[in-house]
Amino acid sequence: MDPLRLVALDGDDMQVVSAHLQDAVVRTGDIHWRPAEKRVVVALNRFDWESANGNGPEFRRCQSALRFDRVLSCKCRNVACDRSRNEALNLLAVAFSETDAPGGVVTLTFSGGVALRLEVECLEAELADLGPTWGTEICPDHYLDGSIPDRSQQG
Repeated sequence: MDPLRLVALDGDDMQVVSAHLQDAVVRTGDIHWRPAEKRVVVALNRFDWESANGNGPEFRRCQSALRFDRVLSCKCRNVACDRSRNEALNLLAVAFSETDAPGGVVTLTFSGGVALRLEVECLEAELADLGPTWGTEICPDHYLDGSIPDRSQQG
């Protein structure tokens, strides 16, 4: 797998980034809001959907970084401050809604009702793989309500 590097400057670009980030695993302590720099950086373990959907599927992950610039505010929902910084979140989607062109809102939606809302002057985002991939035995799966099945009970 070649390292992925994508830039998003509009909603269509963000849909492509979102597709590559579906089911990425993020630790709460790896979400960094830097207000003085107007930047949010998220370290994550991205699931490689391209290899999973290819011939002879392989399940792999890669450490990646998602960066947003020109961020005016960063708000979260359903993440308590007293939670562990190592709590794992499952990223379901990233969306951009233009509100006052070229500005708008970026929403990162996680399973369990967790969300991150970024107000941006304009959309400037980058997704970049940071290192080699590693194999995993599990391919993410979802129920229709967006939750993740409990695989510990499956045989």
